Amino acid sequence: MEEFIAAIVRPEVLISLLAACGIFATALVILIPMMARDRLPARMRTMAVERDKMRASRLADLNKKDGVSLRQTPQGFMLEIVDKFDLRSTFDTDDVRDKLKMAGLRGQAPLVAYMFFRLFMPIILTIAALIYMFFVSDYEHPPIMKVGISLAVGYFGYFLPNVFIQNLISKRQQSIKAAFPDSLDMLLICVQSGMSIEAAFGKVAAEIGAQSLELAEELSLATAELSYLSERRQAYENLARRTGLPGIKNVATALIQAERYGTPVGTALRVMAKENRDMRMMEAEKKAAALPPKLTVPMIIFFLPCLFVVILGPALIQVFGWD
Repeated sequence: MEEFIAAIVRPEVLISLLAACGIFATALVILIPMMARDRLPARMRTMAVERDKMRASRLADLNKKDGVSLRQTPQGFMLEIVDKFDLRSTFDTDDVRDKLKMAGLRGQAPLVAYMFFRLFMPIILTIAALIYMFFVSDYEHPPIMKVGISLAVGYFGYFLPNVFIQNLISKRQQSIKAAFPDSLDMLLICVQSGMSIEAAFGKVAAEIGAQSLELAEELSLATAELSYLSERRQAYENLARRTGLPGIKNVATALIQAERYGTPVGTALRVMAKENRDMRMMEAEKKAAALPPKLTVPMIIFFLPCLFVVILGPALIQVFGWD
């Protein structure tokens, strides 16, 4: 054994072993790339096929969701009235279309209904107010005053469709705003796991539906647009325009800049997720801070009289000698 160890540690033997290892490593470096197949074209073909499948699926979801078309066709009677009075030239504006989209009303049917009620709601309310003032109520007012009150009610009816749309927008934005930070966290996890941005949007849309159907619907539409639009920037801008929320606008801007300048999408999503969580916490703190002033009046009206009765009641009984 000692002779074997002495033979191995001889300088010429060590040099021979190192040379053999070097030659073997050099052969591996040269031969492995030559033997490996180029898998990039195959992967690109697979991704193209998957992208086509996703595009077809998202277009089908966009046109038909749970058996109900997202874009409704306008009704014949309302459409005839709108075309007859040429209401499109007055009410069909980009601002009106954006508000309807923010309210979740898509297609021509909600637009036609909006224009129809903007025209006929003042007339309907005015007639209803006249019938009430002259035939139902017992108010002893001059006829001119009754007519004036009816006209005032009809004038309010002109703005009633806007009030209705704004109420829908507020409820929808509240639901989206409450679930959006969680959706950003899920989107960040999906992107960091290696999913594409289209697949990540689709996955988050499927998962967030239990918390906010409105946000799931918007993310599904964004996924469809990311699949078939030529530029992702347009899909992000459309998502921000449909929601009208500052947080989503900031996220859309960050995604556009990340795509334009080549910065990591995960970093942008991480920053935006933290910012949206902070915004949600600030809103909760604001509501908590506004609670004491709101409770002041109920406490004065309902709590303090009961407290005075409990505290001063026994003393008054002893002072006046009540049994």
